[in-house]
Amino acid sequence: MTHQARISTVVESLTKAPRSIQLSDRNGKVQPITEVYGKNVFSLNEMSKMLPKPVFKSFMNQLRGNESLDRQTADAIAHAVKVWAIERGATHFTHWFQPITDSTAEKHDSFLTLKSSYINGFEEVTALETFSGSQLLQSEPDASSFPSGGMRTTFEARGYTVWDTKSPMFIQDGPHGTSILYIPSVFISYNGEALDEKSVLLRSVEVVNKAALDVLSLIDAVDEDHPRTKQVFTTLGTEQEYFLIDRGLYTLRPDLKITGRTLVGGLPPRHQQLEDHYFGKIPTRVLAAISECEHELAKLGVPIKTRHNEVAPAQFEVAPIFEEAMLAVDHNLLTMDVLHRVAHRHKLKVLFHEKPFRGVNGSGKHCNWSLSTDQGDNLLDPSSKPETNYRFLIFLVAVLKAVLDHGDLLRAGIASASNDHRLGAHEAPPGIISVFLGSQLNEVLNAIEEGRPVNYDATGTKLEHVRVKGTVLDLKVATLPSIARDLTDRNRTSPFAFTGNKFEFRAVGSKQSVSFPVSLLNSAVASSLLEIKEALIAQKGSKPVASTEDQLAVIREFIKKTKNIRFEGDNYSEEWAQEAAKRSLPNITKSPEAFSRLLLSKNADMLQRMGVFSSAELNSRFHILTERYCKDIMIEAQTLITMIVQQVLPAAYSYRGELADTASKVSSLGLDANPESRILKGLSSVVTNLQDRTDELEALTSKMTTIMEIEELAKFASDQVIPTMEAVREAADSLEKTVADKFWPLPRYTELFLNI
Repeated sequence: MTHQARISTVVESLTKAPRSIQLSDRNGKVQPITEVYGKNVFSLNEMSKMLPKPVFKSFMNQLRGNESLDRQTADAIAHAVKVWAIERGATHFTHWFQPITDSTAEKHDSFLTLKSSYINGFEEVTALETFSGSQLLQSEPDASSFPSGGMRTTFEARGYTVWDTKSPMFIQDGPHGTSILYIPSVFISYNGEALDEKSVLLRSVEVVNKAALDVLSLIDAVDEDHPRTKQVFTTLGTEQEYFLIDRGLYTLRPDLKITGRTLVGGLPPRHQQLEDHYFGKIPTRVLAAISECEHELAKLGVPIKTRHNEVAPAQFEVAPIFEEAMLAVDHNLLTMDVLHRVAHRHKLKVLFHEKPFRGVNGSGKHCNWSLSTDQGDNLLDPSSKPETNYRFLIFLVAVLKAVLDHGDLLRAGIASASNDHRLGAHEAPPGIISVFLGSQLNEVLNAIEEGRPVNYDATGTKLEHVRVKGTVLDLKVATLPSIARDLTDRNRTSPFAFTGNKFEFRAVGSKQSVSFPVSLLNSAVASSLLEIKEALIAQKGSKPVASTEDQLAVIREFIKKTKNIRFEGDNYSEEWAQEAAKRSLPNITKSPEAFSRLLLSKNADMLQRMGVFSSAELNSRFHILTERYCKDIMIEAQTLITMIVQQVLPAAYSYRGELADTASKVSSLGLDANPESRILKGLSSVVTNLQDRTDELEALTSKMTTIMEIEELAKFASDQVIPTMEAVREAADSLEKTVADKFWPLPRYTELFLNI
């Protein structure tokens, strides 16, 4: 019987020992992380050692945008990286890119080349390992087989991957002790349109850099002690949440294997309500897997800093040190890939779906975003007196203006069928995009707007206690050291919160690439910085640099403009939804509506004006996201139907048959069979309801295949298919509570949560 597979797998999962690997050197001592960090990366330091000085200088000029990469330099780099990679066991190379699938793609090419020569009229073939500059710079995957939103048709196959010179090459382990050279790349069509996530991210980084430099040139005095800022970097730290479950149990759940989430299954009596899993002791098998993952990532130069249990059972998080956004995105995708591969080695399965289990917290990918200069200054650092730090305030109000004007665009950037299950579920930010600043910064902005001194007492903070980091906390225990309180608290209900010296975009989904939402954020901030630039120019008149009075006037103007986007309270509350409506802030609860905001004129015009998306690229993105939404719903619906028909209903039939036999035997003995009959009657009612709802769902999925217009199809899926799937699930979950355990084929939540 099918339940026997479940029981035996549950028992086996409880006896699995943690996998052990060797992390020590030849002397038997564990190597410090600093000794292995970046060993598999062809870094600038490695390049400087292996390249002639003129070649390396030329490459650095190219990185700074001062010159293009010539063929001679490319050939020299290709030769150096080939030697470096082959010494480390590389047999193949690949252009590693990010198609619009929230994942990565790669095609492996061998270093092998055959050279022919003729001796006495006979051909002699010699095998060589070669790698040229042209092979380094570009490759040609089939562009017709990746999502393009109509920019490429089936018969138009040509597309190009182009080396992203700002992302270092690296090697990863291959089979049988070999390795593979990875070349981070962008992916473009034959006509130059972006077919990937990275191209638009790189464009957005450029436009926010240029806009920020324009503003800084108007407010920063330049002298020997304060050199001119030449570059502003977008920095990013991406917290990655995920679930880990036993792989044997995972294999018995078709819904997890096909869709990434459980389509049926009810909560056990104990899950997260005792609040004891968060920051609890990491399970032994999980800690072994995460430790191996961190070791692998360290070799790839991925700076993982934090690991801990998350709120839901079997849920965990890793977080890196902040980096430049382009590199941070690459590293987050590598983190997901390495977590996936290492989990398999430990007989675990990592789940990146935003909501793999109904009823417990889902997973997000919190994007900690800021702007930093080449002088090492964080432009969003408020310092000890933010009210007089006008540079900080200008960039702060620029972000506020960006979110006010294009909050619906940011909502579109994190929309998906999977993230819809998480957003607004009182465990993650709602679909209303607002900004949390904290009581002290709010008081600073209010005081500037009203033209009065800052009253820290109004925020519960004594003015004489203000320090560099915040205020001193009295712990009332003599042996404990004093600590400084940050200038702002944290608000986990806010989708976009200021957290000390950065903004945390908390609404991003755990399985999506962060390139797209960060590109939209960068673009919106660049646009608002240009507005501030024009306001500063108008305010300063003929003066070369805006005075502090000019800057304060512009800051005050933008504080007034952006007041509606600031909210300090509970974003989960119904009162906030009503208040947000009064402020004209959109409350977008479903992905199809969010996708439509990409093409709204205020958003589309801004993205095209900034040069981050062309009209064709933006329309293609809308169609790709909408089509993916429809496909996700269709796959889930068909998977659910199959599970109900092939697993859930047969289990109910078997149990009902046994109950009927038992009731008949009890009655034949002249005994009261009412207990069995009561269960049998209730069970039959639920089975009939489940059959009816499943028939309805099957009819709806058939109708989906007849709807040709993509927006109509998305609306149909959202309004009719999803509610019917929920009705099917309710009936199936009711059966799970009723059907005897020995008949139930699917691993239950209790088993999935606790068997690691």
